[in-house]
This record gives sequence, C-alpha cells and structure tokens, in this order.
Amino acid sequence: MSSGPHQKSSHNTRSKKNIATPSPKKSHSQGKKTSYRKTESMTPKPGGLHPRNAHLGRYDFDKLEQANPNLSQFVMLNPRDEKTVNFSDPKAVIALNEALLKAYYGLDFWQIPQGYLCPPIPGRVDYIHYLADLLSNTLNELPKNMTEMDKESEEHHPKGSANHKMSVLDIGTGANCIYPLLGSTRYDWNFVGSDIDPISVKTAQLLVEANRKLKGKIKVRLQSDQASIFKGIIKPQDTFALSMCNPPFHESMEKAAEGSLRKVHNLSKSSSANSASFKAASLQSDGKPILNFAGTENELCYEGGEIAFLTQMANESLEFSDQVCWFTSLVSKQENVPLLEQQLKNLSAKQIKVVHMSQGHKMTRFVAWTFLSLEEQVEFFGSMGFDAKAFT
Repeated sequence: MSSGPHQKSSHNTRSKKNIATPSPKKSHSQGKKTSYRKTESMTPKPGGLHPRNAHLGRYDFDKLEQANPNLSQFVMLNPRDEKTVNFSDPKAVIALNEALLKAYYGLDFWQIPQGYLCPPIPGRVDYIHYLADLLSNTLNELPKNMTEMDKESEEHHPKGSANHKMSVLDIGTGANCIYPLLGSTRYDWNFVGSDIDPISVKTAQLLVEANRKLKGKIKVRLQSDQASIFKGIIKPQDTFALSMCNPPFHESMEKAAEGSLRKVHNLSKSSSANSASFKAASLQSDGKPILNFAGTENELCYEGGEIAFLTQMANESLEFSDQVCWFTSLVSKQENVPLLEQQLKNLSAKQIKVVHMSQGHKMTRFVAWTFLSLEEQVEFFGSMGFDAKAFT
C-alpha cells in the first residue's frame, strides 16, 4: 500500500540490503541534554473509528448509490433487509470506494487498474485523522516545553495561520493514491507520493489530474532504486511535517493468498449476506481465493516481510532526520512493534510513539518517531509558520 497493503509499498519482492544499523546522525542540539521519550496512546475500543471519521456506523447506501449509480448492481440485502455488498469482491469494493470518495470527499473520479490494491476507505482515513492528532498534539506541546528548554527562544514559537499548507510524504502511494486523496481533501494538506511501480505512478498522476480540487496539491514521484525507500524521493529542498506508509507485510504471494483465505472465512462468518453465496463469490474457478481487496506482488510483498521493510525504513530515516519531523508507518503485526522500537532506540530516536486504532473487530496501530529534540521541533515548525489550528 502506501508501501504496503495500502499501496503496499509498491516496493516489489526485491532483495533487501544488508540491514546494518547506521551510525546516529549528529543532532543540531548536540551538547544539549535531550532524553529519549516513549509515549503510547490509549487503546481504542473494538469497532471504534476515530471520532472525526465520516464513516462511523453503517454506510448510507441510498446516498452512496446516488453518488455512484454503478454501485447499485453490487448492493444486496442481508437477512435483516439492510443494504450491504460483498466486501471480498474487488469490483464491489471499487464501486463502493468511488461512491464514498464522491459523496464524502468531493472527488469527481476514482478508478484503479485491474488487479491493483483496492483500499477500504474508513480504515485509510482513520490513519489520516490520527496523524492530524499527532501534529496537533506536537504543536500544542512545544510552547510548554519552550520555557523548560530556553526562555530566551520565544522567536521559535510556531506561528502562522490555519491556512498554511502542510506537506506530507506518502511512501508507496500506489495506483489508488488513497492517502494523498484523503489527506488533501479532508485537511487541505499538500502531498508527495512515491512508488516503485511505473503503472501506479502514472495512474496516481491521472487521478490527481482528473479531480479539479486536487490541482497543485499532490505530486507523485517514481522510486527508481528498488533498494531504497527515502533516498531519491526526498529532494534537498524538501521539508515534510511527517511521512506515512502502509508497508508490504507478506513475504510472498503464497503468504498473501493464505491471509486472503482467512479474511474471506472471517468475512463470511460475520457477513449478514448469505454465507454460501458470499464464499462462492470469493473463490476462483479452481477454488483458490481471490485476493481480498486485490493487490499486485509489488504492493503486497517484500523479501523478509514487514519487519525487513520497517528496519530498512528506520535506517534510512536517520539520513533525512532534518527534513522530516515525524516518520510514521503502519505496523500490521503486533510482534514487530517492539522490534522496530528497539531499532529506533539503537538509532537514537528522540521520541517514539505507538498509536492504536480500531476498525471493526480489527486492531491496528502505527509507530511514529522523530530524531528532533523538542527545541529542534520548535525551530522546524516555527520556520514554516505552523500552529495547531492547521491540523484539526
């Protein structure tokens, strides 16, 4: 997705580099004492999307069918006479996504090439909302810490208006370009999206061009080096408040198919539609599962799996610590969280946060880290004229 299931980094199943821990980069504030801090968010209740998520509760299918009449052919009634769709059918999910993006985010057009990853909108926009909270909390926290660090540094307080543009980097943005689309329409952020797949890059660019309200807000860059994540994408003049990523978490397409079969089984158990027809629609003629929400090998797989990708990302992030305030990535497997945290400690990250999210019965999380001290964060945001109102 964005590098992972969301556009699982369209980083393909390439050979990973030797994953050695680079030497920590010298901080601007070297010589000043800055303690490492870890903050962990409260775990939300199962089923609890972010309070600002527009998709709390059941879908309003009447509204969605009006926005995208093509959705009607996929709508069915469950035993309680409630409208639903077969969420394991990629065509149905694509039609639903197009309706959601038109009805709630004001887009004119959204389509993806056949076989490419089709992301569920509610979960994707939840990541965006929690990132907005991370930025808002950062800006609200900085002035308080200014008095603790340097009472003479008043000029570094973040300033600016709520209209100041925020720049965000999406690693592995994918053909669906979903995070830039959601972030730019919901929060008016500017985005740079990257991907290693030329078709994904071209499709994402076409989506931006096809929607008038996105003009000038989203740029998409091709990652030409399959062994790199940030290198070659972040230019010397770039400054990003944060980076985001939905990394590939399967080691192979066989593993991806196994995961899809489990999802189909779980969906059929919880689906209010007829279970037998639901399962039948989720299998190919040879009985093999249709990949849940589709996805190419580039989007879904990375040699060594999720932890190999995250380790590579952590190592590379150190080189760009002055240009990105907060690096973030979804982490699909809970057991990978402490492994990533330890690697970030080895790299001398100043802060590490684990933010938990909940979508239906699924608990997810992302890890955020920064190499900037609180004083450096004040300088970082103050130089760009941001304040907390820009994020909420």
